Amino acid sequence: MQKIKSVKEFVEKMDAAKKVNPKDLSSDQDLSIGIMNLISIEEHLMFSGAKTGKTAFYDQINEVRDMRKRMMQKIIPSYEGEVWCISKHLLASSMRLFEVGTKALAAGDKAQAYALFDDSYGLYCMFWGLNMGMLGGASDLKYVPKEKRASAKYDAAVTAAPDKAPTSMGKLKNWVKNAVNCCIE
Repeated sequence: MQKIKSVKEFVEKMDAAKKVNPKDLSSDQDLSIGIMNLISIEEHLMFSGAKTGKTAFYDQINEVRDMRKRMMQKIIPSYEGEVWCISKHLLASSMRLFEVGTKALAAGDKAQAYALFDDSYGLYCMFWGLNMGMLGGASDLKYVPKEKRASAKYDAAVTAAPDKAPTSMGKLKNWVKNAVNCCIE
């Protein structure tokens, strides 16, 4: 997997992908959520088998796991190092933090829920950053106040709160917010 070296290169890559098929990123986003749920199904099958003593639950794990691996290959067709495992764990952790956040919200602890949702989204954005070659390859991203930007095209990569520069995760969150749009039909 080749690392993207600059914001300009990243934007060009994204623009080229959109020209080929504007549904690609939104379909991949939907698929990534499906993968999260497949990981959860694997976990629930294991816990159900352990809690009930019924091995039929265990027997289903490989079938779901094989489906999850096929779906992950659609988003991560090639990788280096431990990108595959990191990706799986980023999605699983994102899903778990989201679920804990929904429980906190239901219990009335909005502050805790919002913090968990933010962390969940951060992990989800790290997944996309890792698989789009953005982790470690976008060190040239700097905070530029909106009024000084030459083009709104780069907003997704550099937008941040006006009082501080974005963190790496903040940059990824802003990129995903603007580039991965699940509402494109």
